[in-house]
Amino acid sequence: MRLERRAAPSRAMALAAPLLAVALTLALSAALVAWAGAPVGRAYGLLLEGGFGSRLALTETLTRATPLILTGLAAAVAFRARLWNIGAEGQLYAGALAAVAVAGAGGSFALMIAAAMAAGAALLLGPALLKRLGVDEVVTTLLLNFIVLLFVSAMLDGPMKDPLAMGWPQSIALPEELQIGNLVPRSRLHNGLLAALGLAALLWLLLRQTTLGFEIRAVGANARAAAFAGMPVQRVTLLVALMSGALAGLAGAVEVAGRAGYLTLDMSPGYGYSGIVVAMLAGLNPLGVVAAAVFVAGILVGADGMSRQVGVPTYIADVIVALALIAMLVATLLVNYRVVWRRVAAGGVA
Repeated sequence: MRLERRAAPSRAMALAAPLLAVALTLALSAALVAWAGAPVGRAYGLLLEGGFGSRLALTETLTRATPLILTGLAAAVAFRARLWNIGAEGQLYAGALAAVAVAGAGGSFALMIAAAMAAGAALLLGPALLKRLGVDEVVTTLLLNFIVLLFVSAMLDGPMKDPLAMGWPQSIALPEELQIGNLVPRSRLHNGLLAALGLAALLWLLLRQTTLGFEIRAVGANARAAAFAGMPVQRVTLLVALMSGALAGLAGAVEVAGRAGYLTLDMSPGYGYSGIVVAMLAGLNPLGVVAAAVFVAGILVGADGMSRQVGVPTYIADVIVALALIAMLVATLLVNYRVVWRRVAAGGVA
């Protein structure tokens, strides 16, 4: 058995790959649910109901989907240019910390958002520059996640700690005028969702309708060929790093200003890492990121209700998300490569 690259990957297969990946994920997860002793049909029904079956469930899912859209876009634009940004989690926290710092200093809402985006962009700019020297950005961005989290912990236990938090490590609350208003009354869903949807549309237009977008796709397809054609590969990579980091930093500011109101060390349940899954499920398509983010958020929200009623551990949500990533990687591989079988005879290859 060997893999042979397809001369022209089928567009139909590319469009079907995410659906097949989701179907395979649910099939594999069903085996785990059954192994846990729960009825698969009822468990999946509760999962769907918990994520989308009521006004509360739907608004909670969309609230969770908002940062996932932004981190998914951050991963999608970076991966398009083969800049492997694994540091969206750290960039999210850097953006949140910068937003809280500006708010505490009496800055405006626009300045707070700009500071958050600048912090996320600056955090990815370093690995992008080091990549020019041959340093693997997967390693640098991943390690920066832990460095940023430790720095945030030090700040929340030190100079940025809220003195009224009774010892709990959290920042002071943002003033009301710096918080993002609710999109749906009597819910946690805020206007940050509209911003995330708008950015998804703008990023799609940039990648499809602009010269920079063509350069990003060309660099991602073959950087050496793009350089031979006269494209500024290094400049494109740096611009992509700034865009990707800024989107992840914005996710942190949106979480602080839209949902939490203050910064804590457990503000993100792994949005930066889940954003990679979202981007891969979307096939790195900015518009597909929206649908993939809602899917992943629905699983994360619905798993809580399913766990309480049928006794399946809530960790099943993390397993489903991880399986979705693996299934999508396999589906993408099969879109671009075909499996060739050769029968081995006694005297050699038949």
